[in-house]
Amino acid sequence: MKSGRSLGRILAVAGKEWLQIRRDARSLALSLVAPALLIMLFGYALTVDVKNVSMAVYDMDRSTLSRRLVEEFSHTEYLTVRGHVSGYDEIDGLMDREHIAMALVIPAGFERRYKSGKSVEVQLVTDGSDATTATVAIGYASAIVTNFNLDLKIRELARSGIRGPRMPVDVRSRIWYNPELESKNFIIPGLIVLILAIISALIASLTISREWERGTMETLITTPVRGHELVLGKLIPYLFIGLFDVAATITLGYFVFDVPLKGSFVELVLVALLFLAGTSSLGVLLSAATRVQVLSVQAAMVVTYLPSFILSGFIFPIKSMPIVVQAITYLVPAKYLIVLIKGIALKGVSVGLLWMQIVFLAIFALLVLAGSVRKLSMRLPEARS
Repeated sequence: MKSGRSLGRILAVAGKEWLQIRRDARSLALSLVAPALLIMLFGYALTVDVKNVSMAVYDMDRSTLSRRLVEEFSHTEYLTVRGHVSGYDEIDGLMDREHIAMALVIPAGFERRYKSGKSVEVQLVTDGSDATTATVAIGYASAIVTNFNLDLKIRELARSGIRGPRMPVDVRSRIWYNPELESKNFIIPGLIVLILAIISALIASLTISREWERGTMETLITTPVRGHELVLGKLIPYLFIGLFDVAATITLGYFVFDVPLKGSFVELVLVALLFLAGTSSLGVLLSAATRVQVLSVQAAMVVTYLPSFILSGFIFPIKSMPIVVQAITYLVPAKYLIVLIKGIALKGVSVGLLWMQIVFLAIFALLVLAGSVRKLSMRLPEARS
């Protein structure tokens, strides 16, 4: 009987919270529409693929061989030759205006030194203010020059009647799970986790503080509702909203961005529900601690956005971080859901092989839920003083 009455009180609180959500059209729109819009926006905007890097050519030799070298740079989707320049000052000006990111400088006497059997250096001037693009562009250019050198040597041997050298080792690459190395296949799962973390904590952070600001908390205190019943009742509507967001974002990722879903959709939804239970409970905890809606929202943004973006492995590899920071990442639930989504969606792995991430998510959800129940006081401030 006690359990039945407790369940009835939980459902009553859930019904009351759902009425509050329906009356607040802005919060409802934020929770239902914003995740899909953000996936569409950032899914197209975010990419780590470095392509079409603009470059200029400063050819001081203007010979047949130098033109052949420049031609090699014109046949790739990764580098785009925007034109020729006549000096370093012009290169500097183009980089300052961000018209180019790199310049190829071919010295005078390039062909003459090659024909005389001497080595000759070409220069790559890159804009180091964008270190990632500069590093990748230098790698592209170095590969092009290496192939150009190999082609020249093979031609020399052919003119001498000698067959080209046989390469003793032939590398045959085979890429699993993401054969085309498309960045969207790991950007979209990370985006889904990031958006779910922010939205779920954000909208749940308004629950308790809204009751205090509207003066309805006093009414709840006079009822037989206990702390855990109030917290669970408050969470139920937001978990259903979160499930809708999960289904919407995964569907967009699959049909719009062609992100594969090799594993079980049901397993994916269940682990996402466990994640939502933790992040929504975190929002309730912040709401109970601050009792002010503005502070609740600000705190929710601080504790979800930056940790989920920086410390989850979404963009920055965790193994490259200092040991102390790596230890802190174990407190970020987004880290575990990203591994789960990539494993289920891209690799088709069963959750049985990813049980460790599920255990950590469950521990996080239980700890935060217990903390929110403990923090929620069912007494008036005057009663404590």
